[in-house]
Amino acid sequence: MKILHVVGARPNFIKAAAVVGEMGRRGGFDQILVHTGQHYDENMSKVFFDQLGIPKPDVNLEVGSGSHAAQTAEIMARFEKVVLERGPDWVVVYGDVNSTVAAALTCAKLLVPVAHVEAGLRSFDRTMPEEINRLLTDQLSDLLFTHSESAGENLAREGIDASKVHFVGNTMIDTLIRLRPKFDEARMDGFEKDFGLVTLHRPSNVDEPGSLRSLMETISGSGRGMRFVFPVHPRTRARLEEFGIGPAGGGLEFMDPLGYLEFLALLGRAQLVITDSGGVQEESTFLGVPCLTMRENTERPVTVDSGTNTLVGRDMDRLRAEIDRVLGGERKEGRIPPLWDGEAGRRIVDVFGAA
Repeated sequence: MKILHVVGARPNFIKAAAVVGEMGRRGGFDQILVHTGQHYDENMSKVFFDQLGIPKPDVNLEVGSGSHAAQTAEIMARFEKVVLERGPDWVVVYGDVNSTVAAALTCAKLLVPVAHVEAGLRSFDRTMPEEINRLLTDQLSDLLFTHSESAGENLAREGIDASKVHFVGNTMIDTLIRLRPKFDEARMDGFEKDFGLVTLHRPSNVDEPGSLRSLMETISGSGRGMRFVFPVHPRTRARLEEFGIGPAGGGLEFMDPLGYLEFLALLGRAQLVITDSGGVQEESTFLGVPCLTMRENTERPVTVDSGTNTLVGRDMDRLRAEIDRVLGGERKEGRIPPLWDGEAGRRIVDVFGAA
């Protein structure tokens, strides 16, 4: 069976690693890996591929940045040629980035079956571009692999045929479990004492100078003097430089972006994490690290209902209070959601074996 995997951003790499690896171990699959180049930092992509053990992509579309419409259209134009040349039996897409919906749309026009890993997630906020990507991709997919029970409920409400939907668990957690010995043992000099971790990149948090400055000042002045470290996403760094915003005071330290293992080594050791990332909400829930999410909603409600995640929105007073609460010993005691057990990739490949 010829399987074409489409990845375009670092979270896709993490999710795909579990499926690509299981298909390789199982045998009987001719796998083609297409990197759209949506996240085009060569050094960061190489670090992730090397650490995750993913083979070098067979095809790199090198689309680069652009508006949502321009980027999606460019991926479709370039990806169509690849599908026609390679003739896959299935195309597997991951997550909710522009690469995901672009590949699904292309395949729908070409009558090539699509499987969506991490289907059914909903924030119910259509101002988020990712929400549109999720909705469209799921309507176009022939196999939908969910990582939580609520995701399956969302698909049922939207009229998706139940025979297409498979509750398999979380492939991102598969990869975390596989590599946990490496990041548990990683030496992270200078991070032996208590610290908090920060990751921010969404436009709602970083594209308006007043909001971004307020966030930096609030984090710097919180935490009873505890150190917060901030590996700065390239998009966020560009905004910080544009607005002339630096670490406000001594409580916040900027860092260059980290590789996958280095980031998880910090996350696993942190007292808490402040984030707007979907993936970090999941990773912190699995690792039992209190997570304060700077968003009004989340497409991963299982991390709030079952896990360690708390939605803070953009309320700086609430953020200060939640930081004090966590550091005062009132940690949210979460539990690991069902099927986040390292076996999601195996369950996905079992479905393909029966297809």
